Amino acid sequence: MKWLLLGFLLAANLVAWQSVFLIHNSSFLIPVFYFLDVGQGDAQLIDFGQVQILIDGGPDARVLGQLEKILQPTDRYLDLVILTHPQLDHFGGLIDVLERYQVGKFIDNGREGTARAYKNLAEADLVLAEGDKIRYQDYEIKILNPSPANINSRELNDTSIVAWLEGPAVKILYTADIGFEVEEKIRKKYKLAADILKVPHHGSKNSSGSKFLNEVNPAVAVIGVGKNSYGHPNPKALERLGQVGAAIYTTLDNGLIKLAVDKNRNLNVFSEK
Repeated sequence: MKWLLLGFLLAANLVAWQSVFLIHNSSFLIPVFYFLDVGQGDAQLIDFGQVQILIDGGPDARVLGQLEKILQPTDRYLDLVILTHPQLDHFGGLIDVLERYQVGKFIDNGREGTARAYKNLAEADLVLAEGDKIRYQDYEIKILNPSPANINSRELNDTSIVAWLEGPAVKILYTADIGFEVEEKIRKKYKLAADILKVPHHGSKNSSGSKFLNEVNPAVAVIGVGKNSYGHPNPKALERLGQVGAAIYTTLDNGLIKLAVDKNRNLNVFSEK
């Protein structure tokens, strides 16, 4: 029932959310999805118009320049900031975000990071795990991971918050850095069909398994990645994505990526490079 508490807190504290209800009460809302070019790391923004949800912040302050390209110059408010798991390539930039922007609620998975910079990150307002939900108008975000069984895993990637967003116009799966094992666990428990997939773990060789991808069957797959020595994205992962017919985009090759649904519910992809 934690999602009820979250919904109450948002309704009570965020004037922006209240105003959107008044503006869009005659038709369903179509969000815009951004994948930020933050180098070797992850950062995504869900834009509901006057309401924004930031998922991860990349490794450093580059996330601020990306947000400035999307948000109005006077807009220094983010309704939700979600840290999927405490590794530097996901939380480093959030230190700068929390200094620059006022944030409605800061959410994480409850695990502490071991990187030295983690001590500079603000304490989370809320902890989310499998079974929790965030609802906004016609859209619901279901948290599929971490589960009670893996939240204490020695492998921090296994503890990643995995979020499945569903609404009348589009479905999208955010997978953070999960690998084969967690992919299989959630594949066996949930229906994962999605129009857009945030590819797990920067296209690692240990993620994007065939059974998982066949279940998701995305039209578009986006990889957050920069120049790196890890071999991301791995050719085998790219091959498996190609086998399910996904159009593949990377922030390394395409820069800031914007996905939007038009009035005919066609999914359109825009990039700055």
